Amino acid sequence: MQIKAVTITVLALSLGACAGRAPQPVATVQPQDVNANCTMITAEIQANNIKVEELASEQGIKVAQNVAAGVAGLVVWPMLFAMDWQGSAGKDVAALQARQQFLTNLALERCKASPAAKTKRKT
Repeated sequence: MQIKAVTITVLALSLGACAGRAPQPVATVQPQDVNANCTMITAEIQANNIKVEELASEQGIKVAQNVAAGVAGLVVWPMLFAMDWQGSAGKDVAALQARQQFLTNLALERCKASPAAKTKRKT
């Protein structure tokens, strides 16, 4: 009876682990973009750069976990259920890169120097 309970528990935990986290991609264009000024755009670009670094780190960890689970799965096949097949970090990075490209174009449009600053530089 105890062996059956342990087996069911291990199987349930293994199946639960294979789910990974769901991707949380950001929208390329967001409602607040209409009112965003140069400072807001620059701040979001910097925050997104930090987020991309975090996601790249997460992606590296997931690859290492998948390799370990795959190798262990050769001996103990239920370990194969511990692998993350969703690739959430990669999908989130792709969405952030699209957002960054949009923000860069928006910054080029809205962060141009004022006419007074341009005339000061010419003299």
